Amino acid sequence: MVNEVKEYVDFLLNKNLRADGRKFDEYRKPIKIEYGISSKSAEGSARVIIGETEVVAGVKLAVDTPYPDTPDEGTIMVNVELLPLSNPDFELGPPPIDAIELSRVVDRGIRESKSIDFKKLCIKKGEKSWIVFIDIYPINDAGNLFDAANLAALAALKDTKYPKYEDGKVIYERTNKPLELENLPIACTLFKIGDKLLIDTTKEEESAADARLTVVTLEDGSIPAMQKGGEEPITPEEILKMIDISIDKGKELRKYFK
Repeated sequence: MVNEVKEYVDFLLNKNLRADGRKFDEYRKPIKIEYGISSKSAEGSARVIIGETEVVAGVKLAVDTPYPDTPDEGTIMVNVELLPLSNPDFELGPPPIDAIELSRVVDRGIRESKSIDFKKLCIKKGEKSWIVFIDIYPINDAGNLFDAANLAALAALKDTKYPKYEDGKVIYERTNKPLELENLPIACTLFKIGDKLLIDTTKEEESAADARLTVVTLEDGSIPAMQKGGEEPITPEEILKMIDISIDKGKELRKYFK
């Protein structure tokens, strides 16, 4: 079955076509960002839709002792749970390698871009700091989870308000104090199939892919993080082209936050 899908995808791409009629550098529509979908159980939450792909994310804040090597900083922890309801290939149990990689890509984009100033998460140096837990749940996996998960995490962070913290205890009642974001690190994932480069791939296209590259960009076009996947190599020329596309598409996706 996989070979038949790949043959079909290759057949279309050789004619410069995609099954849904999109251009190679075109995202599916609609693209939607919805905030505050779980305001009673999370400090921040959001739902992101790209075409038929749907991902939700929630943010919880807790207080703990900072790490000894960063006594004046808090930190983030990203977790992705691949729910069977979103894809019949996903199973309950320990997180598979796909979930681990997805969480690391989201984590790295936020961490390396300094989107959250960890020093602002410090409550008392060496004693107490905030930990930002970001939980991501695909609701429908119709392809391109990397970009959808990134957008959902950022949207949930933008929706986040600190809970009360009194007498050394967290009171889980949202305040009006927002979790400040220094920037928006937008991920764009490109898949290489033969000599073609595609963004916002469907599940069928992903099953036929040779390699992929997720490029995280900031407003000024700088690149805080990249992640390569797949078994086949990507040439330097292809990487430069992928970066140019990612910078352009980052500007496009960033508009959905305004």
